[in-house]
Amino acid sequence: MRAAREAPIGDDPGAVPALHPFLVTRAFGFPVCRLGLASYGQTAITPDDVLSALGRGVNFLNWQGLAEGPTCGDAFTAAVASLGAGRGRVVVCAQFGARGAADAATELKSVLATLGTDYIDVLTLYYVEKPEEWEEITAPGGVLQYLQDAKRDGTVRRIGVTSHQRKFAAQMARSGLLDLVMIRYNAAHRGAERDVFSVTESLGLPVVAYTALRWGALLRPTPDDPPGFSVPRPPAWYQFTLQQPAVAVTLAAPQTRSELDEDLRVLEAAGPLGEEVYAALAGHGERVRKHAGNFR
Repeated sequence: MRAAREAPIGDDPGAVPALHPFLVTRAFGFPVCRLGLASYGQTAITPDDVLSALGRGVNFLNWQGLAEGPTCGDAFTAAVASLGAGRGRVVVCAQFGARGAADAATELKSVLATLGTDYIDVLTLYYVEKPEEWEEITAPGGVLQYLQDAKRDGTVRRIGVTSHQRKFAAQMARSGLLDLVMIRYNAAHRGAERDVFSVTESLGLPVVAYTALRWGALLRPTPDDPPGFSVPRPPAWYQFTLQQPAVAVTLAAPQTRSELDEDLRVLEAAGPLGEEVYAALAGHGERVRKHAGNFR
């Protein structure tokens, strides 16, 4: 029997198409589409493109924030600023670069102003890769103390961390100081299944996964592909990532409207991948890993 469709995301029943329950997480207090949209560098994506994605069911937006320097905004900030009454139905996640309380106050004020909002659903501490960084963050006068105060007053709803270091990310998760972990995970890079997911699931922490396409490598053939193998398009790789129950949201970072439209085909999924399809994707992931050079 096919599962019933999830109710439309949002208060207005006609606002967006209904999504299959496989595509919906309730880790953020209300129904959220498990395919998120991320800003990354300079792209051809426009505010209307972002709003179009929201209209089709996406309601998790990850903005690169000010972590890599000042910005006057982009398509994502313009879209968020225009949401009006719809703001409460969208999870806005921003990367956060500050490590001390003084810098955090300035950065958070700028983030809120640039996004045109008075609160942030998720702030993720940007690329915390070494224990000494975490020590600075959690020390008296560190950014975490400031963000915890901001969380108490409702300006920040959840505090997360972004890292490439799986075991260290799990260690930070165990501290009890975080509400979310953002980690790299894809068919060629599956170490999080061993190092992270059992920890986050036991703690009830949502995981947001990035680089689902392995920087495009999963979209290219390898010398070891079997005869007749056709490399799947991006929607299949996002579904592969979402097959993992520990992953609340996987991020797509399209560079153009056509890439966005292709990525949004994920929303047509009628459920999880079948075993044979999943195995074929996993096999290609292993081949990409073999030929991609030295990475963990």
